[in-house]
Amino acid sequence: MEIAKIKERIEKQLALITKTERDLWRIPEVGFKEFKTNEYMKAAFRKLGYELTEAEGITGFYTVVDTGRPGPTVLALAELDALYCADHPERDKETNAVHACGHHAQCAALLGLAAALKEDGALDGLSGRIKLCLVPAEEGIEIEYRMGLIKEGKIGFASGKQEFLSRGYFDDVDLAFMVHVGTESGSGALYRKYKGYNGVIRKKIVIRGKAAHAGDCPHLGINALNAATLAIQAVNNLRETFKETDFVRFHPIITKGGDVVNAVPAEVVMQSYVRAASTEALDGANKRINRAIGAAAAANGCTVEIDDIAGSEPFKEDEMLTVVYNSVCEAIGGKDCYEDRSDEWEACSTDMGDIAVNIPAIHPYSIGATGNEHGKDYAIPDPTKTCGNSALLQFALISSLLENDAQKAKAIKANYKPVFPTIRDYVAFKKTQTAEREMVKENADGTITVK
Repeated sequence: MEIAKIKERIEKQLALITKTERDLWRIPEVGFKEFKTNEYMKAAFRKLGYELTEAEGITGFYTVVDTGRPGPTVLALAELDALYCADHPERDKETNAVHACGHHAQCAALLGLAAALKEDGALDGLSGRIKLCLVPAEEGIEIEYRMGLIKEGKIGFASGKQEFLSRGYFDDVDLAFMVHVGTESGSGALYRKYKGYNGVIRKKIVIRGKAAHAGDCPHLGINALNAATLAIQAVNNLRETFKETDFVRFHPIITKGGDVVNAVPAEVVMQSYVRAASTEALDGANKRINRAIGAAAAANGCTVEIDDIAGSEPFKEDEMLTVVYNSVCEAIGGKDCYEDRSDEWEACSTDMGDIAVNIPAIHPYSIGATGNEHGKDYAIPDPTKTCGNSALLQFALISSLLENDAQKAKAIKANYKPVFPTIRDYVAFKKTQTAEREMVKENADGTITVK
């Protein structure tokens, strides 16, 4: 691996990388709605001479770079979607969307990598294939919208990588990585990586009571909002029982709290995540949370429906691939080049977890953002440096993995033990996590049944 030569190839693409980052910053779009972003990236890849395989009926695509020599396939990913942040000064004023998590920078870096791989001699000494993929919908927002897409048959899963896995787009992949953007810590390091991330189940909760005049005859109504607030408190009362090592999280929002202020709220709609560090802890916490919500609704005489939507699997960095990553970072800039946080677990979630339970994977960061992730002050002050460093790391990882007859990649693949026997088994399991449950229902005689 000739780091100097790789740096030289990436440096030639810095103008393209920076322009792409700035252009995409101006057109933020949320998951499964990244239409302008998708078209921009498709045009940019085609301009470089790539043939694309587009995701049917949704955003996202991939292309394959073949070295001409047999070997494993390495997948490099970037995410298309933005999120909502209504008080960010550079949000889209019509939609409130903004790239406050830096996914646009991932796209810019991946395009720079794609351009560098097209240069003469870029694939010399490498064996195998490189799959470059743009995926939609990593941020788990707009749960009802995504449930609608599932019911319409447009998607089978609520996040992009899950959907691509289910469609077979990654069946030929042997190793995978995605380089996110990380916030500055003051260390001066270029890169960072953690131990892993929580898994998640997404929820829509509908609590129904009975409307009545809120001033004149509230006794004739059944207050769904009271039931919702009690449900939140009931789950809060469980928090001390969750093991700290499971990193359980429950963070609901109320998207509908009633219809008019002078009527007893007859219907309340909530959305939430349940997160945990293992599949077992996630399943156990979710069942207890559902029970608490059902009991709170029943105590108020309300009915409740809970829709669970399969979210991301817990993510754990592949240890052998991490060794390669560490050596690449040191080759780029020495031991001070990267922050080793391999003893820190992050309670956030990513659908890279769904990749990692099927394929050896890592999820490092290229440091350079400021402000709070998902917050109004998020920014990438120097996209040339941040995105350029990301593209450099990705090119160097690919080179290290696929050089010398791809010996490192082959060893990692041979040592890896997937959580599921096949990707099809994974898909079947994830489908069991999506369910519509009538937790509390009212019977014809006025009694209530709690499941």
